[in-house]
Amino acid sequence: MWRKLSRYNTLRNQMLFGFLAVMLVILTLVGGVTFNYVSTLLKNNAEKHIQQTAVQANGRLESVLEQINSLTTQVATNGYVQQLMSREAHGHPATFAERQALVPIVTIVQLYTDGIRAVELYNKDRARMFPLDNGNLGDKVNEAWIREANEKKGSIVWFGIDPYNPSSLIAIRRISLVDQYFSTGGYLLIRAERSKFALKGPLTEEGEAETMLLIANDGQMITSNDASISQAEADRIMLSDDQTVDIGSRSFILVKQQSAVTGWTLLILTPVDTITKGISILRTTIVVSACIGTLLFMLLSFFLSTIITRPIFRLIKTMRGTRLGVLKPTDTVSSTFEIKELNYSYNQMVDNINGLIKLVYEKELSRSRTELKALQAQIHPHFLFNTLDTLYWSLLERDEDQLAAYVVAMSDLFRYTITGPNKDEWVSLKDELEHVQRYLLIMKMRFEERLAWHIDAAAEFADVQLPKLLLQPLVENAILHGIESKIEPGRVNVSVTQPAGDRIVITVEDDGAGIDEEKLRQLREGLARGQVPSSKNSGVGIANVQRRLRLYYADEDESHAGIAIESRKGAGTRISIAIPLNRERTI
Repeated sequence: MWRKLSRYNTLRNQMLFGFLAVMLVILTLVGGVTFNYVSTLLKNNAEKHIQQTAVQANGRLESVLEQINSLTTQVATNGYVQQLMSREAHGHPATFAERQALVPIVTIVQLYTDGIRAVELYNKDRARMFPLDNGNLGDKVNEAWIREANEKKGSIVWFGIDPYNPSSLIAIRRISLVDQYFSTGGYLLIRAERSKFALKGPLTEEGEAETMLLIANDGQMITSNDASISQAEADRIMLSDDQTVDIGSRSFILVKQQSAVTGWTLLILTPVDTITKGISILRTTIVVSACIGTLLFMLLSFFLSTIITRPIFRLIKTMRGTRLGVLKPTDTVSSTFEIKELNYSYNQMVDNINGLIKLVYEKELSRSRTELKALQAQIHPHFLFNTLDTLYWSLLERDEDQLAAYVVAMSDLFRYTITGPNKDEWVSLKDELEHVQRYLLIMKMRFEERLAWHIDAAAEFADVQLPKLLLQPLVENAILHGIESKIEPGRVNVSVTQPAGDRIVITVEDDGAGIDEEKLRQLREGLARGQVPSSKNSGVGIANVQRRLRLYYADEDESHAGIAIESRKGAGTRISIAIPLNRERTI
């Protein structure tokens, strides 16, 4: 996997992703700062708007309460009321006619204020003076409310929902006697319709879906513009100290505003999604702008990185030509100083390396040719000595006609080796096998019936080129070290096969004495080092062939450029060499 990814680790991609990373960091920072600043500004404006809404709503309620407070103050400070309450306080009850005269004074509150259901007047002893029917203040409200009204010393006190009539709200005002040091002279009981304080619809021109609750001092919900909110839900919201509360599946921002007149608390609930609607649009705008900016920046970065790296890629393409063994200077012209200097340095390096390669190649070629000539020079006298030795033994037993045939064969053998049109270093496989066959024929002069041979080579391999005199030393070794060492008749087989690929394998096999494991190991190690000592006056033998193979096929894989030997003591020896097909000559 890492190898697949490594091919994308290019200079252009590094520049592209580097530019993109810097751009993303800048966009993230700028977008984050902008979003944070604008969202904070929107939230602050929303909070100010909600506070203004709360003040506005509370102001509407307090304007109604102030009107009631003003009218009840007129009743409480009225001269006739003060005189009548003073007399009541001194034990002189008012007559029916005097009480009846209170009607136009007390009903002024109902006359000038909508939603006032009743205004009742009680004396110091809490007996009702108006309306005219009998009644007691203690039967209408609890004692705690009366004590609180006394503590306020004449200020109106709003208590909330009438426990005997849930559709009404109750307020009490103590009547203080001005001429008796503001002592208690009686009480005014005001019953207002609960619907008078109803919170209807949104309070702002924009019409946000705000929910408003009016909570009394005792925690009772006086009114709400959302009928789905219960008293239990109102208690939970009232006790919450969090800025955000959940009602059902929606979240609301909570603002509390307490009335200075009644002490009641106005709760305003504004949906969070209404406030964050602008923030969501801002977020979307920032994200879309960032995506468009990133796309444009990627295109520009890709274009810029391509312009910068194109001369480098051209230089790389030129340098890849060295894999084919060709060092070519680059003709790329760039106005960039660094690229121009890089091209100039590369061209200088190519010129120097080409000069060195030419010098080394010429030296190596000269050395290799000299060494090959020396190896061939070793084969010629060696081969000549063995052949003449065979002819010497044959002269003792053959007649003149047979000797003439052998002399002709020997003449062809020497002509192939030393003179004639075949003096080139490379020959065809067909010519080399014919030479081997002539050599085997001459060897039969000496071994007679003890030597048999077979050459197996398909006609399709006839034109395969190989170094001259490459097989004869192997056949010679098979006879002198294999067949000659055994008393029984022996056989030498030469075969040419093509197992696979673009190579043929030439095998020389004998059924002679073979080689024991220790000597075979030493022979293989010697071949690997190029140092195989001769034995039985056999001359250069296998080591010569091994060395010539490595010189002729110097750039071949080691597993195919040498000799493979298999042998077992008493079971013969097999020697194989691999020859490439359609291969250009290196020397």
